[in-house]
Amino acid sequence: MSGPLIPPDAVSAEDYRRHAQTRLSPEVWAWLEGAGADGLTRRWNREAFDAQALAPRILAEMEGAQTWLDFFGRSLPHPFLVAPMAHQRLAHPEGEAAMALGATAAGAAMVVSCQASRSFAGIARAAPGADLWLQLYLQPDRLASLDLAQRAAEAGFRGVLLTADAPVNGLRNEEARAGFRLPPEAASANLAGPLHAPSRAGPGESPVFKGMLDAAPTWRDLEALRSRIGLPLLVKGILHPADARRALDCGADGLVVSNHGGRVLDTAPASLAALPYVAAEVKGAVPILLDGGVRRGTDALKALALGATAVMVGRPMLHALTVGGASGVAHLLTILRAELETAMTLTGRRSLAEIDAGVLWPPKA
Repeated sequence: MSGPLIPPDAVSAEDYRRHAQTRLSPEVWAWLEGAGADGLTRRWNREAFDAQALAPRILAEMEGAQTWLDFFGRSLPHPFLVAPMAHQRLAHPEGEAAMALGATAAGAAMVVSCQASRSFAGIARAAPGADLWLQLYLQPDRLASLDLAQRAAEAGFRGVLLTADAPVNGLRNEEARAGFRLPPEAASANLAGPLHAPSRAGPGESPVFKGMLDAAPTWRDLEALRSRIGLPLLVKGILHPADARRALDCGADGLVVSNHGGRVLDTAPASLAALPYVAAEVKGAVPILLDGGVRRGTDALKALALGATAVMVGRPMLHALTVGGASGVAHLLTILRAELETAMTLTGRRSLAEIDAGVLWPPKA
């Protein structure tokens, strides 16, 4: 893997964040780190992890400990997935190709945004053997969305995550203040049309309700998508347990508890806060991924204890890509895995299957 040298003091996700900020323009940084409105949900994502203490255990038998995960028929060496993030050539010239190469080197599955700045086929060629999934929005032209899924399948992608929580863009005040504009070299390489219908609002009419929501996806669209896609289909953006149940009834093969990194509806709850409610509704029927705020291996331990099967990591992976290219991505994933193994050792858990609410403080009677 080629790329810039990894700074010797890059030993955590926060270190990569610090270095990345010095290498990106203020406009791109506002895009990468930006959130909806006042950024409260983005902040709550971290505070939820910080507020949950762990319960250390001593003298545990750890012989044979491991972090392997069976994920839709493929064995993964750890439960960290790269979350879908658009326009990655903003962070690195090779964009998603370098991200996929680094993820594959570290044994991580990667979810590729439908707004990727590299073609699906090109990403797959850059990382032979990569475990790639497609993040899909339902476009106003539903046939275009199906075509995207078909092209991803032809490139060897293993499944689809339908993002359902952003029928319209969030109010990205930080981006607007910074004057961010997407440069041509980072534009979506796989889309022929817009993700969202343009507004047709006249004077005195709502710019959101007039036109933009005419083609917003519904549960009927999920059912239709399920009937036409042969790959595993997960629904991303679940926070409410009633939506979790409805998604299962529509045939979803898995769920992603996510608030879109706090980038859509500000003051939505932290993903970790919503996770136990969704897990209680699902009762183990399908895998659950947790997305939002993961920065440490201890975060993954807490998420798994509350019902997640695996976790997705977003912004920190773009930080690592910015700083170290593919090597930085692989390095950060290795750090996160080592942090998880350390936390498992100190809470007396030898496998992911053994991680339960007993690792959380206060201890249960």
